[in-house]
Amino acid sequence: MARIAVIGAGMGALAAAARLAVAGHRVVVYERAATYGGAVGRFERDGFAFDTGPGLLTLPAVYRDLFLKTGKQPLEECVELVQVDPTSRHVFPDGTDVSLPNASRAGVVGALNTALGSGAGDRWGDFLVRAREAWDRTRRPLLEEPLWPNWRVLGEREPYPAVPHKRLLRTRRASTLDEIAAWELRDPRLTALLDGHALAYGLDPRTTPASGSVLPYMEHAFGTWYVRGGIRELARAVYERCLARRVEFRFGTGVTGIVEKNGRAAGVELADGTVAEADHVVAGVDPVRLAGLTEHPLQGDADVRPDRESACPGRFTVLLALRGRRETGAVHRTVVHTPDRTAELDYVSFLTDTDDPVRPTVTVLRPDDPTLRPDDEHESVLLSAAAPAQADWAAHDTAERFADLLLTAAEAAVPRLRERLLWREVRTPGRTAQETGAEDGAVPPPALAAAHGRFLYPANTTRFPGLYLVGGWAHPGGGLPHAGMSGALVAGLIVEGPDFQGSQ
Repeated sequence: MARIAVIGAGMGALAAAARLAVAGHRVVVYERAATYGGAVGRFERDGFAFDTGPGLLTLPAVYRDLFLKTGKQPLEECVELVQVDPTSRHVFPDGTDVSLPNASRAGVVGALNTALGSGAGDRWGDFLVRAREAWDRTRRPLLEEPLWPNWRVLGEREPYPAVPHKRLLRTRRASTLDEIAAWELRDPRLTALLDGHALAYGLDPRTTPASGSVLPYMEHAFGTWYVRGGIRELARAVYERCLARRVEFRFGTGVTGIVEKNGRAAGVELADGTVAEADHVVAGVDPVRLAGLTEHPLQGDADVRPDRESACPGRFTVLLALRGRRETGAVHRTVVHTPDRTAELDYVSFLTDTDDPVRPTVTVLRPDDPTLRPDDEHESVLLSAAAPAQADWAAHDTAERFADLLLTAAEAAVPRLRERLLWREVRTPGRTAQETGAEDGAVPPPALAAAHGRFLYPANTTRFPGLYLVGGWAHPGGGLPHAGMSGALVAGLIVEGPDFQGSQ
């Protein structure tokens, strides 16, 4: 039985802790905050409750596997999973409106053909077929296996089978989501639909490789799910599974350093000056914080070094407490697309010289969940948009002005929104930084192939023996499913050693 010290109680760290504990190891989790879940938080006021992190779940099989491998009680006995149907409603700047069914390619094609005109849905459906090929080519190396030592091959070849595009005397193939939209989708509303999937992960489609097509594919192929009571309930269930497997938690306990002994990680130094010895250390923290915990080099020149053209954006949310009953037939998720694509992408990517916020693509979540409202005569609604993590939100009332823009967009999704409003709570990326410790409140997107490896993440093992990386800032990147996968990879590497080849 080995002693495992886990830094942080985010979802990836919890997933690793549960798996390591069931393998017979003694696991202690050190979390500087007062609770578990990391970015999967919760805000409550006056009987209203809101998720402050992700509001929906894709690939629930990741957490089904976690619960299957760590105990006899399956996931569905611990939380109530509800398939969201329609998966989303989209409101485009020209006034076009379309609702897309959940996990039905044929249904989506039909809905888009009806709403956008004959041929539009077929082009989107053909795109999803090609996206499936990209998914099949990258699923194992990007999600289910430790990062290959020759990881560069993942960045050299674009797995998306783009359609040849002839321009003058040249034939080209799309290498970015932006080029897929221009050359294959050929409709500004389909472009907005694709942009929405990228922006949901804080990605700029102009620089995101074509392999990012797997993001809409995952949603269409595996469905979109809601956890009754909010995604925070999923975090609670994973935490309770850890407790049932005798994982120890030390909340309100900051880690100030990683102890080194005989050239390997041998424990953690705590904020009160004490040292907790360990045989392995698992770090679920962002790179900036991790760099402050040890002077030991964690990477070499041959390792992954993400070099994106812009920093990861953050997530800006506005929580709305509304009076009045939720109308019959209200859609769980509505995406109201920006009227100025270029201005939004420049703003989100911090490529503009002005501090003035622009109206973004806004996701409106309206779960029909009695646990999130004081009674049926009220409703809790959450608005979110990608936003520059580095912005000075306190200057010139930027946060409030940006919140007003989100509210204006949301009027297309919520009838009589402003007259029903009781109060609103504005949460900037800076709030995320305070609660999770992530630099500037940035949110890491999933790992993607191609683009010379710029969208990959460091391996779960490091050049500091005994130290492992877990969570959104390590392979395979950000997102709830990816966090669960990173936990499985770290547990496998510790339990089975360097010969571990990934889940089967």
